[in-house]
Amino acid sequence: MEEIRGYEGAGTAAYFGVFSNLIKADEFKFQGREKRPPTDPVNALLSLGYVLLTNDMYSTCNTVGFDPYIGFLHSDKYGKPSLPLDLIEEFRPVIVDSLVLYLINKRIIQINDFDIELGNVYKLKEEAFKKFLQYYEERKRSEIKHPLFNYKATYIKCFELQARLLGKFITNEIEEYIPFLTK
Repeated sequence: MEEIRGYEGAGTAAYFGVFSNLIKADEFKFQGREKRPPTDPVNALLSLGYVLLTNDMYSTCNTVGFDPYIGFLHSDKYGKPSLPLDLIEEFRPVIVDSLVLYLINKRIIQINDFDIELGNVYKLKEEAFKKFLQYYEERKRSEIKHPLFNYKATYIKCFELQARLLGKFITNEIEEYIPFLTK
């Protein structure tokens, strides 16, 4: 399992190593992923989006009958929702990362929408926070063609479909788990 986590870490480092190339607004600087605390506006937006997505996936785990604290890739620690953290990996780029890039590149969220708190921690101001929530809700409720089932579904429904696929894999109803992949 540690070897798999190592690959995941290397992939994440490579991904975020080129993420700044997608940011068109010069005032938004991104040197890499900084989680706790987010020390730049891009990391603040990513962290906020990942928290929202994790909460949605936590609800999905409860809906399909999973214990959200028992996961596969993310280590099990008391109080850590490991399974939702595992399941969001497939959706982070299409829900959160693309949303953050859209909001920055379309200048919907601007650099002056942030307060800088003690310790150089960036936090969205109230109106910008509401705007982020609105766009996040719109994104997760937008419809796409599910890549496996080939019918239209909201991303929220796709969360549930993927969790149910995982359940079928765990109970040996299907031979392999099919990840959520988009083109």
